[in-house]
Amino acid sequence: MTAQNRLLVCSCEKNMPLDGAALEKGCGAFTRADQLCGSQLDLVKAALADGTPLTIACTQESPLFTEVAADMGATKQLTFVNIRETAGWAKDATLAGPKMAALIAAAREEMPPVSLVTLQSEGVILIYGRDEVAIEAGRQLADTLDVTVMLSRPIDITPPRLRDFPVVKGHVRNARGHLGAFELTIDETALASPSSRERLVFGAATTGAASRCDIILDLSGYTPLFPASDLRPGYLRADPRDGAAVARAIAQAATMVGTFDKPRYVTFTENLCAHSRSKITGCTRCLDLCPTGAITPNGDHVTIDENICAGCGACASVCPTGAAAYALPPADAVDRRLRALLRTYLAAGGKDALILLHDTEHGDPMIDALARFGEGLPAHVLPLRINEITQLSYDVFAAAFSYGATGVALLAHHKPKHDLSGLQSVIATSAKIIAGLGFGDNLIQLIETDDPDALLEALRGMPKGAISPKPATYEPRGTKRSVLETAFRELHLAAPAPVPMIALERGAPFGGLDINIDGCTLCHACVTACPTGALGDNPDKPMLKFTESVCVQCGLCEATCPEKVITLAARLDFDAWAAPARVMKEEEPFHCISCSTAFGTKSTVERIVAKLGTHWMYSGLHAKRIDVVRMCDNCRVETVMNESFDPHGAPQRPPIMTTEDYIRARDKNGSDPVGS
Repeated sequence: MTAQNRLLVCSCEKNMPLDGAALEKGCGAFTRADQLCGSQLDLVKAALADGTPLTIACTQESPLFTEVAADMGATKQLTFVNIRETAGWAKDATLAGPKMAALIAAAREEMPPVSLVTLQSEGVILIYGRDEVAIEAGRQLADTLDVTVMLSRPIDITPPRLRDFPVVKGHVRNARGHLGAFELTIDETALASPSSRERLVFGAATTGAASRCDIILDLSGYTPLFPASDLRPGYLRADPRDGAAVARAIAQAATMVGTFDKPRYVTFTENLCAHSRSKITGCTRCLDLCPTGAITPNGDHVTIDENICAGCGACASVCPTGAAAYALPPADAVDRRLRALLRTYLAAGGKDALILLHDTEHGDPMIDALARFGEGLPAHVLPLRINEITQLSYDVFAAAFSYGATGVALLAHHKPKHDLSGLQSVIATSAKIIAGLGFGDNLIQLIETDDPDALLEALRGMPKGAISPKPATYEPRGTKRSVLETAFRELHLAAPAPVPMIALERGAPFGGLDINIDGCTLCHACVTACPTGALGDNPDKPMLKFTESVCVQCGLCEATCPEKVITLAARLDFDAWAAPARVMKEEEPFHCISCSTAFGTKSTVERIVAKLGTHWMYSGLHAKRIDVVRMCDNCRVETVMNESFDPHGAPQRPPIMTTEDYIRARDKNGSDPVGS
């Protein structure tokens, strides 16, 4: 075993076979055990004592091993990996040696630390209801929270005997915020009269009142106050007719006092955002998908409220520029784990690798149930846990096939908690690219099921794609967009049947531009609008350049172009991605006839001269004045200031005929003056 990272692999009381040759081939030297948590615990202690990083192939007993490490004062890095439910407890466990080695190698891949967002609640709660259920909830929470009960359009409510918290009337018009910082606008607001006898009587109502609180308990039964309401921190909702649900909500509300940490799911780089320029809307992909309303327009960019973000990752999945990037973990870290998984599997003798991407909440219990009560995962199915499958973007699928996978499956709930439309779009585009490069059709599939047996059946029914004849070895590092660009280039190099270009559906975030060169005046409005720098100019010469690998098809250039000569062309042109910026159009500059300074283009100046040549200011006696168009700004100003030209000296226009003039002319000439 290496001094850098020791490995202990337990057969769980010989409950699963261990292929020592495959494990050693894939992971190097290791110590084999049959009961690390019992009679062979000394092996763990000995490994902990030498101070080197330690990987233990057991997750069930991780609390015990962590406690032993703490008792010994060991500060070394401990990594745990599950090879039992994911590989050893399976019908074909004897073939799972390469898979076990791959799972261990992937677990050893270091993940960056998680950044946290802190929410603070002082325990001020608004209970929003319509009847006695809300008042009773107030009674139960009054000892632990600062309670206000607001009843929406109440009828015949018996007054509480003891006024230990305020009861008011009101209807929420709109709400925003999160745990510790809710803001509400309330209509029909009125205080309950203290002299209410048989039923609550309220005073005069006001409209548009503002209210703030830390927690909202919604027992109104009305439409939720927030989109994706179950994902809004601090907002609890229950049907007032469901006593058990109300009790659970009350119990949860009682715990929401103090400081709470949540992961920072998404990092946002504003200057990469392609949402808008000059009040022209471009990319709206993240805005269209965010389920919680955490993303809102903010001038030329969008803004993401990290306090509201629920971590679905849909914005990062579809963001073409990398402005929104998932941080739990970052894209390059996921791809590195995928690299370790596939490279080790193939090196240990594995074949026909099918990647199964899943989350913890749904995927782990499904895999566990299949292992305990079914046939377990097939030996060629390599599970890779991520935070949310909706975080996945094009780079993951490109990386999987470039590293040697023959298929990719994604596991989701039968009724997913997050909208999958963004992910489905990413899958469709990725599958088209994979098929176009000769790997095969329908190799990326979304499996939506809550039944472990149905999962197994779907995995068995997955088509087997062609494996790359020369799998990639690159190590992904860097920003989301740079990782994506590298993944596509490596995918093309690893493809069984590489082609130079794959046509995509309009709306895909990759492509080029079809430009009517004859109509382009090199005004560079498109260059100014382009948020990614895909379009550029040359400060020394009238020129329009285009770098296809950074074009995200946001459409801002198409919408901004005054000549309307730009059309988006969705495609993946591998030759263009590998090439430097391409010159789309260039012209010789026009030189000032007075000082020879270069300005504008010859075609533009000549076009203006041709259009103005018939105007009275630049024709006839004033024909010489057309030369000002052929001058640079400085010379033009000087010439105009020094000449004695009257801009109001236009030729006399014909007098305007009144009705009386028309009648007199008709009577004098005996005919229609207009017709004559």
